[in-house]
Amino acid sequence: MNSKVLNTLEYNKIKEAIYGYLSTSTGRHELSQLNPSSDPQQIERALLETDDGAHILRLQKSMPLVTLNDIRPYMKRLTINASLNGTELAQIMQVLITVNRMVSFFDNLRANKVELQKLYDLITTFAIIPEITQRLQHSLNPDGRLLDSASEELYGLRKRITRTETTIRNRMGKYLRGNQAKFLSEAIITIRDDRYVIPVKAEAKGKFGGIVHDQSASGQTLYIEPAAVVELNNQLRRDQLAARHEEIKILAELSAMVAPYQDEIITNAKIIGHLDLINAKAQYAKKIKATLPKLSRANHLHLKNARHPLIDPHKVVGNTITLGAEYRAIVVTGPNTGGKTITIKTVGLLQLMAQSGLFIPVNEGSQVGVFDDIFADIGDAQSIENNLSTFSSHMDNIIRILKRITANSLVLLDEVGAGTDPKEGAALAIAILDKIGSVDSEVIATTHYPELKAYAYNRPKTINASMEFDIDTLKPTYHLLVGVPGQSNGLNIAERLGMEASVIQEARSFSDTSSQEINNMIKQLADQTRRAREDADYLRSQLNAATKLHAELTEKFSQYEKQRERLTQNAKERANEIVAKSKRRADKIIADLHEKQKHLSESAVKENELMDAKGQLNALHKDLNLSNNRVLKREKAKHDFHKGDDVMVKSYGQPGVLVDKVGKQSWEVQIGILRMKIEESDLEKLNQPKQAPKRQYSAVRRTSSSGMSSTLDLRGHRYDEAMHEVDRYIDAALLAGYPSVTIIHGKGTGALRKGVTDYLKRNRRVKSFGYSPANAGGDGATVVKFK
Repeated sequence: MNSKVLNTLEYNKIKEAIYGYLSTSTGRHELSQLNPSSDPQQIERALLETDDGAHILRLQKSMPLVTLNDIRPYMKRLTINASLNGTELAQIMQVLITVNRMVSFFDNLRANKVELQKLYDLITTFAIIPEITQRLQHSLNPDGRLLDSASEELYGLRKRITRTETTIRNRMGKYLRGNQAKFLSEAIITIRDDRYVIPVKAEAKGKFGGIVHDQSASGQTLYIEPAAVVELNNQLRRDQLAARHEEIKILAELSAMVAPYQDEIITNAKIIGHLDLINAKAQYAKKIKATLPKLSRANHLHLKNARHPLIDPHKVVGNTITLGAEYRAIVVTGPNTGGKTITIKTVGLLQLMAQSGLFIPVNEGSQVGVFDDIFADIGDAQSIENNLSTFSSHMDNIIRILKRITANSLVLLDEVGAGTDPKEGAALAIAILDKIGSVDSEVIATTHYPELKAYAYNRPKTINASMEFDIDTLKPTYHLLVGVPGQSNGLNIAERLGMEASVIQEARSFSDTSSQEINNMIKQLADQTRRAREDADYLRSQLNAATKLHAELTEKFSQYEKQRERLTQNAKERANEIVAKSKRRADKIIADLHEKQKHLSESAVKENELMDAKGQLNALHKDLNLSNNRVLKREKAKHDFHKGDDVMVKSYGQPGVLVDKVGKQSWEVQIGILRMKIEESDLEKLNQPKQAPKRQYSAVRRTSSSGMSSTLDLRGHRYDEAMHEVDRYIDAALLAGYPSVTIIHGKGTGALRKGVTDYLKRNRRVKSFGYSPANAGGDGATVVKFK
């Protein structure tokens, strides 16, 4: 990119804003070298890196960056085998520590499945030097001071120095107290010439002996090293010199250790600086609410709600600008102070930012091109020194532009052809635009000349545009109206400001009728465009509100569905627990019955009844997913009863036909010659097709599978339950073909016995009944004989 356009569009102010977010000298150096690129691959990579940095910020994470100085001068000194001081080595150590932290940081991001497009690959280019890093950390503080652990010799010397200093202070402390304290100017211990001394009054210098190292300006105080500590001070000085010699030796060893890795360390520092710049770009993008633009190799610009990044975000007006697809030239007309210059500067600056790998302040889905160069002729460039007028300076710049443009260039011209006679200026502006069009460069030009409105209307791939002006408030709105040429508002403004009507009327009479008609047409178009924009803004706000409400309702419905499924699941699981508990109890009862059956001569309970009861309990278990349960469907079909269906009476093991429904859960069933009331739970539909009923009836014979006892024991039963059992038992005995049965009702109060007697009297199938013999129970049992 030519440097002139960078200055004209204030590109360096963007770099200055990014500078404040940098931490490292290498990052600042890379920013100073940053310029827009014309290489699509390089631009794409830089934009994706910035996108990675923005994504990390959105996750509220921060790269582990610290303040790092430029280490390149230190590394150059190592090439001549020089030794670095502690501060310089500490800066190198900070680079290596930052490398380790960066690697760990991005490893954690990868482990958390954070998707990044470029930075994971960048991190792999770090040179990890663990042994050098550990040795430096073991030897140096971050401020460059050597640690005691740097060597055993240094550790021993420093310990001895500390002990000697403590001994000296303890001995000299005696002079600060007691009788000799009165000979001191001040009760302190201080240092002169790297030796511990005390301030003694001049007239008492003979009281302490030793060596005078200094005196006060007045000569009233002498700084004396007492004779009692001279040898200790000598020892301290020897140890201090030895420690200093050891420190120099350690620094030389560390420098020699680092020297072979100069290239790797410098490369690491550059990568850290590059990451620092990526982070700064992301921080700046967040501040100006910028987004990632798409890249068009065909140079089709589509900037949605583009805003100038250097204008106060609370005051800036966004405009949507499209260029390169349907039209390659935009001619913006209209009065001054309407925002024409800012609009073309916005387009140029955002394009420069995008080609530098920066996010731009536009709405999502915006698109930029890849121009080989951007040219701008904006502002008053008159020069007194070069004897150039405004017009001459503009022409000089435009001439250079026309010599350098290509089909991949973007040209921005402000007030093209201005500064000379309007007729000549308009003709020149048209010729310049035609020349740019012949090269097929993309161009945005602003002008006052009405002739260019017709030019934009008649030329292919060229469109008019203007900046909206509110005639009621006499203020510009700074909205760009694409497709609508600018109108001349001079007479209207003068009239609104209070100019006499006669003057305005005379001025209108001097103007061309066709010009007035064109201005009226333009005014209508501008009004329609403004209303359309206001309607679009209103509908957009309504759509956003509806979209937000839809998202909330969708989320609430999803939560409701999940809660309903969870509650249903919990209910089914609870029901299953209850059924399982009942099933365990039933199994226990059945087991007890089996145990009792072993000790009875004749089984009181049929096996098939036990199995049927257990099957009914098992059927209570609720399948957690019943929508496609075939077994359940078959079971439902077996219990879907209708009049005339063939059924099996499970308790009797006999087939029958449903005659009529009695109550909610009972049916009247024809079993042979008998009609009986049977519960639905005791019935099961037969699969064979229904056959025509036969007129003749055959006797029902006892089957080998009936297995019922000829004795019914009612002892322990309640009266109602006992009467029900008698009714069922007599019916079963008749079906089984028993000639007689015995009913044991016990003696007790006589209520059961009376109830059994009354029932047998009413039953027409009973031939006779009477008490059992005395040796078989007497009046505690009744023997029944059937017809």
